Amino acid sequence: MYNLFKRLLDLGIASSAFLILLPFFLPIVIILKFTGEGEVFYLQERIGYKNSKFKIWKFATMLKDSLNMGTGSITLENDFRVTKFGKFLRKTKINELPQLYNLIKGDIAIVGPRPVLEQDWKLYPESIINKIYDVKPGLTGIGSIIFRDEESLMSSVKDEDYHKFYKRVIAPYKGKLEIWYQANQSMLLDFKLIFLTALVIIYPNNTFHEKWLKDLPKRDF
Repeated sequence: MYNLFKRLLDLGIASSAFLILLPFFLPIVIILKFTGEGEVFYLQERIGYKNSKFKIWKFATMLKDSLNMGTGSITLENDFRVTKFGKFLRKTKINELPQLYNLIKGDIAIVGPRPVLEQDWKLYPESIINKIYDVKPGLTGIGSIIFRDEESLMSSVKDEDYHKFYKRVIAPYKGKLEIWYQANQSMLLDFKLIFLTALVIIYPNNTFHEKWLKDLPKRDF
């Protein structure tokens, strides 16, 4: 019943949001078309529900060949591969809005673990890798809220390969957070996470999640 209600709610919200935001997409499309490399949308293969693969939609914010440049799948703070307009889109999370199409299609839900590239999915610990997508991936989720500072965190790495640091530090904790979500999922929790996501965008340094969400796995870094 929960999954059916969640799907109907996702579909209703996504369809309504798409119609409301459609007029605002036009200026973004025009700006992207005439700046950077002229790319409007960015489609990328991600890992989804039950480890299946799908194409995620985003507004283009980075150089076309970014995966083969710099730090690859890991984006740093002030990453040279991010375009000027792309920085604004990423900071405001507007770059994620085309995923409304993925929501309507059913590839993702509003709340769930963020879908990642296969190479990053393989960095999760063995105990987590085949469990994390037992629920449908989401537009936002507990991992997105806790790791809102991920680009800044990765930029602070000094003496270790970025991917090794991600595998050793970030992936295990992200995995624990998503397993916590699966164990506690409910419509009330989903609404809390949606609200906390909005707060994170407006007030990036807030700590409301610590008061609202009980028994979260402890962050030791």
